[in-house]
Amino acid sequence: MTPDGCSPLGRRPGARPAAGPPASPPRRSALKARLLLGLRYVLPAVVTAVGVGIMAMGGENDLEGGASIVSAGLAIYFLNWLYRIGVAGDREREREDAAREYFDRHGRWPR
Repeated sequence: MTPDGCSPLGRRPGARPAAGPPASPPRRSALKARLLLGLRYVLPAVVTAVGVGIMAMGGENDLEGGASIVSAGLAIYFLNWLYRIGVAGDREREREDAAREYFDRHGRWPR
């Protein structure tokens, strides 16, 4: 403690630190969001577009091959969609468990 009652850091004991500018979100989360966007929407769209392009070239083999590539692009999209549905269900289940624990402790359902 200094003679004026402040700690060596310049704050009084128990005082809250001064609020500074809001912290900017980390760069990593922005990169992660872009990668997820690319994986969820851009990759399936590109694969599907390539399949449609191959189908447009004509010929029976091109139609079958292009249809296979289109179905692969749609499969990528729907697998991502199913994963997001599953994760949302897990979050909902965790919230329900927390609410039940709260009910057990306090005797009422949380608001």
